[in-house]
Amino acid sequence: MRAETLGGMVIFAEVVEAGSFSEAARRLGMSKSAVSKQVARLEDHLGARLLNRTTRRLSLTDNGTAFHARCVRILAEAEEAEQAVSRLQAVPRGWLRVNAPMSFGHLHLAPLVAGFMQQYPEVQVDLHLNDRVVDLVEEGFDVGVRIGHLSDSTLVARRLADNREVLCASPAYFAAYGRPETPERLREHNVLEYAYRQGGRDLRFRRADGGTYRVPTSGTLRANNGTVLRDAALAGIGIIRIPTFIVGQDLASGALEPLFADELEEDRGIYAIYPHSRHLSAKVRAFVDHLAAGYARPAWEAWIERKGAAG
Repeated sequence: MRAETLGGMVIFAEVVEAGSFSEAARRLGMSKSAVSKQVARLEDHLGARLLNRTTRRLSLTDNGTAFHARCVRILAEAEEAEQAVSRLQAVPRGWLRVNAPMSFGHLHLAPLVAGFMQQYPEVQVDLHLNDRVVDLVEEGFDVGVRIGHLSDSTLVARRLADNREVLCASPAYFAAYGRPETPERLREHNVLEYAYRQGGRDLRFRRADGGTYRVPTSGTLRANNGTVLRDAALAGIGIIRIPTFIVGQDLASGALEPLFADELEEDRGIYAIYPHSRHLSAKVRAFVDHLAAGYARPAWEAWIERKGAAG
């Protein structure tokens, strides 16, 4: 489509809306003769009369009616595209409401939030940390951080990093109770439970043929927060299954030792999720991009160099 054709469509639509050449000219800041000439050129280009002209009023021809309907849609889409680009160019500002799991939020999200606020001083952040399932739309959050398998929903999800989980315990625990030689021997050990884990106490492991199997476990502590379980494991209370973003430094230092690192089913993903919107706000886009950059090389995965020591 030539630029002059699009310009003619704008003028033609304004003439129809205004009901006269003179009123359209006034709205457009043009002379009446210039408006008339533009419409005439458009008709010549199309090879069809669009308007019936009389001394009293204008009326659309059949071709004009059909063309006007298409003009309205095309011009609306052009305006929407222009607004979308403008939004992308806009400076992030205003309140940003964020929800995230407690341990991850405290350990790894809070530092990035601080950096984000330094980079975008016109954004104010309202950060809520908890481990319950939150309905972002119902509770008015702009962005959420989720860990694990995501259920189908209308929310948009962007993967930020892998979520590796590990079975581990302290050297003191293994010294007191022995190190299980196979996953099935976990039945004989004190395996502490994360209350919100799907599947409860059963632990899932990979078979050599690519399948999986479950091992039922039992233990003396059940908690709805991973940091509580970490502290118990460090104290020698039992074995835990826990994300490495909580215990990465402990694994790297040897304070906790991994078990069956190559057999445990793992990697459920860490995601930024947000309500679907035809035009993503500048503050949400900037925040999600900031998280993706911050978790591109997760610091908590340094322990993996020690994985060969796993039992």
